[in-house]
Amino acid sequence: MEGLDDLPRDEPVGELAPQDWLEAGETRAVMEALSAGGAQPRFVGGCVRDALAHRPVKDIDIATPDSPEKVMELLSAAHLRAVPTGLAHGTVTAIVNGKPFEITTLRRDVETDGRHAKVQFTDDWIADASRRDFTINALSCRMDRQVYDPFGGIADLAAGRVIFVGDPMKRIDEDVLRLLRYFRFFAHFGLPPADIPALNACRAQANRLSELSGERIAAELLKLLAAPDPLPALVLMQGNGVLAALLPDAADLGRVRMLTFLESRGVRSPNIAVDPLRRLAALLRPDAGQASDIAARLRLSNAQTDRLIALAAPDTVPDRLMDQPEQRRLLYRMGAERFRDLSLLAWSHVRADEGYVPPGDTGRWMAMMDLADDWAIPDFPIRGEDVVASGVPAGPEVGRRLKALRDWWEAEEFRPGREELLGRLKGF
Repeated sequence: MEGLDDLPRDEPVGELAPQDWLEAGETRAVMEALSAGGAQPRFVGGCVRDALAHRPVKDIDIATPDSPEKVMELLSAAHLRAVPTGLAHGTVTAIVNGKPFEITTLRRDVETDGRHAKVQFTDDWIADASRRDFTINALSCRMDRQVYDPFGGIADLAAGRVIFVGDPMKRIDEDVLRLLRYFRFFAHFGLPPADIPALNACRAQANRLSELSGERIAAELLKLLAAPDPLPALVLMQGNGVLAALLPDAADLGRVRMLTFLESRGVRSPNIAVDPLRRLAALLRPDAGQASDIAARLRLSNAQTDRLIALAAPDTVPDRLMDQPEQRRLLYRMGAERFRDLSLLAWSHVRADEGYVPPGDTGRWMAMMDLADDWAIPDFPIRGEDVVASGVPAGPEVGRRLKALRDWWEAEEFRPGREELLGRLKGF
């Protein structure tokens, strides 16, 4: 039986170091407006967690015991823009100098169905913290930098522990997305060993991922893949049946391991950074149909879908054994971004499959990266109107002549200039 000393308390446990985001004029204006009615609002969740972890703070979320209607009144009285982004769930967004602040009334869950929750507003900070997913996300902080930590989130953050608040099975029952969030937060904050009760709950409920919308799954999966090294989380997902539920027939994780290494340490290029969609392509088999199915399941945008298919199942793959003129022709046709992406994926595939690195192989791949960075891709200086001006009637023959001329220009390694190309055009 829990003693009184074991129950969570709403008392400060320490003080946050000075923070630029907290002292900013926009932040002060919002907090002063929310305090004008007598309430003591607090910063909650990610901004407090990231500040304690010495990571950049991106979004500032605030909680208050005041109702959303009262929040709207207070912001209006302070001449701050207020947007009712989710009044039914207690959320108002304040916008100051273009910067958004999401403000949510303290809540307790009344009913949940695995996707949506019916909430009741409250003034109980512990009740609100109890409905959060993980201890590291149940932190809050006042404007005077006093930090509240009812579930030991600071110690968990320092130790790399991702722990559910309360019973993991119950927390996932309330919102199945928390299953994916567990692995996403493990990718960004966790250290081995993973929490066994959390893994057991995730494994037991992996089949429920089909209940979630594609958009929600995609958002979590891409955030997970954006971690500096997503591999430990992906290995856990694979071992507990979660990855198979998301990406049937996913490729060997060795390809992702090599791609992550190349992105972070293997290739020194200002144009190479962590790219979650490229990493997703590395997870898939070279099958355009599978990539299309995955994109449809995740409800990716048209641009994301096209890029995923092009990366997962390309028509042509750059290879370090190609001679440089052939590489230049491929770079010209693909553009630098796709050439670089496909070269990285091909390099990762070769290293993952072959293991042994022949002498000079790494240098050849690096030369391809340098080519993509350094070679100024030329513009073909002839247009359709030039073909028409040479005496070819408008119609399909214009395109054929233009293609033939471009093919010759590429074969000549892009050296001929406009005048030489026009002369050759007349000779057709």
